[in-house]
Amino acid sequence: MQENLVIVESPAKAKTIEKFLGKEYIVKSSFGHIRDLSKRGLGIDIEKGFVPCYEISSDKKRVVEELSKLSKQCKHVWLASDEDREGEAIAWHLTEVLGLPIDRTKRIVFHEITKNAILSAIENPRTVDMNLVNAQQARRVLDRIVGFELSPILWKKVRPQLSAGRVQSVAVRLIVERERDIIAFNSVSYYRVVAQFYSPNDSQKVVFKAEYSQRFATKEEALQMLESCKTATFTVAHSEVKPTKRYPAPPFTTSTLQQEASRKFGMSVSQTMSIAQRLYEQGLITYMRTDSVNLSKLAIAACKEEITKNFGVEYSSPRNYTTHSKGAQEAHEAIRPSYMDRHEINGTAAEKRLYDLIWKRTIASQMVAADIDRTTINIDMSGSSHNFVAMGETIVFDGFMRLYSESVDDESGEGNESMHLPRLMVGEEVKSHAIVATERFTQPPVRYNEASLVRRMEELGIGRPSTYAPTISTIITRGYVEKSNRPSQKRGFVQLTLRSNSITEKMGSENFGAEKNRLSPTDIGMVVNDYLEEQFAPILEYNFTANVEKEFDRIADGEMGWGEMIASFYEPFHKMVDEAVGQQVSVHRQERVLGNDPASGRVVKARIGRYGPMVEIETDEGEKPRFASLKKGQLIESITLEEALELFALPRSVGEFEGEELIVGIGRYGGYVRHGKMFASLAKSDDPYTVTAERAIELVKIQRQMVEQANTPLRTFEEDDSLQIKSGRYGAYIAYKGKNYRLPKGAKPQTITYAECMNIISTAKK
Repeated sequence: MQENLVIVESPAKAKTIEKFLGKEYIVKSSFGHIRDLSKRGLGIDIEKGFVPCYEISSDKKRVVEELSKLSKQCKHVWLASDEDREGEAIAWHLTEVLGLPIDRTKRIVFHEITKNAILSAIENPRTVDMNLVNAQQARRVLDRIVGFELSPILWKKVRPQLSAGRVQSVAVRLIVERERDIIAFNSVSYYRVVAQFYSPNDSQKVVFKAEYSQRFATKEEALQMLESCKTATFTVAHSEVKPTKRYPAPPFTTSTLQQEASRKFGMSVSQTMSIAQRLYEQGLITYMRTDSVNLSKLAIAACKEEITKNFGVEYSSPRNYTTHSKGAQEAHEAIRPSYMDRHEINGTAAEKRLYDLIWKRTIASQMVAADIDRTTINIDMSGSSHNFVAMGETIVFDGFMRLYSESVDDESGEGNESMHLPRLMVGEEVKSHAIVATERFTQPPVRYNEASLVRRMEELGIGRPSTYAPTISTIITRGYVEKSNRPSQKRGFVQLTLRSNSITEKMGSENFGAEKNRLSPTDIGMVVNDYLEEQFAPILEYNFTANVEKEFDRIADGEMGWGEMIASFYEPFHKMVDEAVGQQVSVHRQERVLGNDPASGRVVKARIGRYGPMVEIETDEGEKPRFASLKKGQLIESITLEEALELFALPRSVGEFEGEELIVGIGRYGGYVRHGKMFASLAKSDDPYTVTAERAIELVKIQRQMVEQANTPLRTFEEDDSLQIKSGRYGAYIAYKGKNYRLPKGAKPQTITYAECMNIISTAKK
């Protein structure tokens, strides 16, 4: 009989652990969860106190058979799934399915896959923690109830095939609210005045910039201010050098890693988690789902050794950090390298980049703060109650900044310049080299990217480290939110310059509004959000969602029964569902009147149609309806009448080819060119509104070639010329007397015989 069976979640993790254990251990993977709530009906027996009805997933039956067989052949079974609630639930499901006694089955957990951690876990096993299991069950049951009861209402009241979820709907609400702030925003211009000063006493005449403390609403006001500068004197009123310290950021949590990887590398949240998972399973970093910034004593000591060796003892400053995030739950360490002396790893480029980021952040967190001299100079202007302010800083000692500096999201639209300022005495007069008033514009709120959405969700206490990535993936996959890029636009601005007592004016131009990988709601996302807010406002409240997370934490701590928690939620929720079912929803809440068509005088409106958002010109009964799909990036809520009327330019004629008209339009499956009876699809890069005749002819020719290739047989047979092998959309197939037959898996079109083809035809199902 084999001595020990160790069960983990993933094959990669199994492979790494096997290296540390002897021959008396077999390490196998469950490939994640082996069972879940039944897909037949709700999968929960509400009458019996919300008892979950679990079933083994169809794709896990073979895995369960193998594990069951091995567990009977081994003396000891060790459950080594991850140490969070999800991992605890996997361990419990294994005991249930494999028939393992829960009070005697050994459960081991470790925060890093290293030899010491594995051996230490085996020396200190425990049993499955049912409080953690119950917290996971509560989340799963609650989310199933919300999704199961809300989704059918959306199908009836809004549109078929929609879905709702407790956390996903709140995430969509955040994005919708930000979009509405942007739609409502009106950009206003103002004038910012910046002077270039120098000290006549300075032999090098070093020029430094200072900004006037007042901003001006109009060009006239800015001109008036510059006029007054012609005769003004500028005197140093205050000059202060203030020593300050800049401290390193704490080691990574799940959300801060996601944010920094997004800022530095442009990685999506799910990409970051996927790469971090691989690094963890290879034993290179500690567990990647954590909201703790704590480091172990061993890790701190290892950091000190590395810092002293690589930078010198003066750069070392061991410290530990305290977790302040709302509802922090896991007693983990922060995300750090398993071995501090491993500066580089083998792996993909993305794995190397992420590992390097984690290593630098961890080491920097244990380095001394940077010493900075922050200089502020106030310069009075005669005849004015306002002054010019110059701010700069000088790094005296780089400290942790020698290795790593945290990136920031600049949502202001104005970067802060940091410069070296000269030493000036109070009362000293300075001269202006030039004073420039530049027209600037107020900036709208910035759309969330994945990382900033995670940060906002964390601030509100919505979700947990394990839920951020799947939540964002879900709302994008379901079409409520899209990740999009927006090209920059050009705008002009005025610049007034006072130099040598003369004011000049010039026009400049700048790009603005460019966006990359920002999240914006789709029309259907906005409609669903509005309906849910109207009918289920308490469920979409940020505080409600955060309080639910706290209750899951209380269940995990053994302070609350999970059935009791679900019962307190279900009764008022089910009442809201019943009320929503009985209410009529006005169709007008899903459409927006834009105005009247100048040509016909008919009403133009935007609404959700069968195939998505569209604009429509109303027609009388019996007349052919006129409608057009919205372009990508256009929203029902913000589209203008002018933009809507442009959409009716399709279908449009772009010219002729071989005596037939070339018509470009948008159909159910996207943009197309019609030439006679032939349709050719437009490429994603083609804009139906601007595509030329030359491009349309090129697409028609490509389509012809494809049709010819499809009609040209790959093979014919001497025995019967009506038997052919053809190439189709899904691969090669047999064509015989007007009927088509699928080739069996593994059959090669080049070698299949006439007899084999006839056998396939004769045995094919009718």
